[in-house]
Amino acid sequence: MLRCLLLLACTATFTGCIHVKVDPIHVTLDVNVKVDRALDDFFGDLDKKSTTITTPAAK
Repeated sequence: MLRCLLLLACTATFTGCIHVKVDPIHVTLDVNVKVDRALDDFFGDLDKKSTTITTPAAK
C-alpha cells in the first residue's frame, strides 16, 4: 500500500513537470465532391425521367 501511494505521489509530482506540445492538425476537405453529389441527388430524378428531348408535333 505504501508503495502504491509513493508511486502515485511520484507520478503526480512528475506529470506536472512534463509539458507535451501538440502541433495543430490541418484537415483538407474537398467540398467539390459534396456539391457534385448534392447536384446529382437533386437533378438525378430529372435526368432519369427524360433522357431524350421530345418536341411537340408540328402542325
